[in-house]
This record gives sequence, C-alpha cells and structure tokens, in this order.
Amino acid sequence: MLAYCGLRCDTCPIHLATMEKDEDRRFEMRVSIVEQINKQYGKDLLPEDISDCDGCKAKGGKLFNGCIQCEIRKCVLHRNLESCAYCDDFGCQKLQEHFCLDPDSLSRLEELRQNI
Repeated sequence: MLAYCGLRCDTCPIHLATMEKDEDRRFEMRVSIVEQINKQYGKDLLPEDISDCDGCKAKGGKLFNGCIQCEIRKCVLHRNLESCAYCDDFGCQKLQEHFCLDPDSLSRLEELRQNI
C-alpha cells in the first residue's frame, strides 16, 4: 500500500490504529500518534482528532483528515495519476517539502519511476 506521495500506508500509525480491533489499544495508539504529529508538525491535536484511514488511495473508504486536506493527494487526483512517480513535474516543491520529512518516500517513488 503505497500512498501517492511514496508513504507506506501499511506501516502508517494512523492506518494501523484503524485496523486495531481492541478499543483501548486503538486509543493508546492515537495518543502516541498525536504526540508525534504535534511534535513534528507543530500541531495541537487531541486523540479524538485522529480519524480512521484506509489509505489515501481508498475509493469510498475512510480517510484521515490530513489525507483529505493533503495538497499532494489533491494534485495527483486532479491530474488523474496513479502516483507522483508518474507526474511530468516529479520533484515539485510540494514533494520536496514532503521528502524533507520522509526521505524514504523519494526512494520509493524513484523506484517506481525506473519501471515506467
């Protein structure tokens, strides 16, 4: 499960919390997620702010509010692409900012680009 931007949805804490069946454990996971988001992105979220997410490519599924608002996701959908790897503007400013936060995404997308 690779997101449009190269993030791995199958290892995303928000997606993993969505898949967790135990409600107490799910809440603990969301507390941890909020701590990470608040620290890394300077937000002021609460555990209740973490909505379920089936992955940003999910058609009709649940999406984290951050995914719904994601400018990269909006751009890929507008261009009707499978991923940023297939974009003529690959490496745009939006992606550069994202790669600063998650350099592994760049590697994943570059690997996809090699198979184009």
